[in-house]
Amino acid sequence: MAQKYGGQFSPNTKSSPNKDAPYKGPQKDPVGARSNVMFVPAIVVAATSLWSGAASMALGLMAAFIWTLGAWLLRDGIRAQSEYDARKVARRPAIPRKLFSAVLISLGVGIAALRNDGNLVASVILAVCALGLHITAFGIDPLRDKGMQGIDTFQQDRVAKAIDTAEAHVTAMKDAIKRSRTPSLEARVDRFAQTAHTLFRTVEEDPRDLTSARKYLSVYLEGARDATIRFADIYARSHDEIAKQDYLELLDDLEQNFAARTEKLLDDDRTDLTVEIEVLKDRLGREAKRHS
Repeated sequence: MAQKYGGQFSPNTKSSPNKDAPYKGPQKDPVGARSNVMFVPAIVVAATSLWSGAASMALGLMAAFIWTLGAWLLRDGIRAQSEYDARKVARRPAIPRKLFSAVLISLGVGIAALRNDGNLVASVILAVCALGLHITAFGIDPLRDKGMQGIDTFQQDRVAKAIDTAEAHVTAMKDAIKRSRTPSLEARVDRFAQTAHTLFRTVEEDPRDLTSARKYLSVYLEGARDATIRFADIYARSHDEIAKQDYLELLDDLEQNFAARTEKLLDDDRTDLTVEIEVLKDRLGREAKRHS
């Protein structure tokens, strides 16, 4: 008979997970077709440069390389902005990737134009136009922090490091489960990942919650990652249904506990707010009596 998966990394719970919790489906990569198309001109420039003279080929390959680097930075910049927009508390990206992308792609356009007709003035004009079109199409990076007023930056840095580690564990789980080649399992891990991300965002919004959530961000997720890797390897070889059931029960336990911890943190925050409001009302009442 199959036994429930457990151990030092599995939090104990007597309640069953909420099967009716809304699932929004797997998270989509924010990088869309528009940014992927940006690689095409670089390929065209590189290909057409191979049948020209040495100087022309060097300029063409240089333009293609610079353009490709700009397109790659654009993809990273779009992902960074998506993360920024999804959070209520976030720091601006340390590297303005979209802005650097605009500069690199405009430089690539200028070099490609110079290679084509040798007119420096026209090349500069085309480069400036490309810069403006890039910024118009994709915008620039966020230039200021969001929701950081009144937050201890040292504590926020500690939270950021803990969240980065937790995100890496979740990403490793999602990568590992792909080896099972079972869409239902991938969707199940995606659903747990969304529950985990809800906890991450809650801790980010109030860094004081880090202490009570630390084991969820490290120990439990590290154990879930290791279990997912082992299960994916076993299931890819044998499609063991007992191992699958044990793994799904582990995810149920984890999801229930992560959701419960998130709700507990939110309740504590509401309680703290209520206490602060009551204290403020009491002080205002005493001040009113004193001046009456």
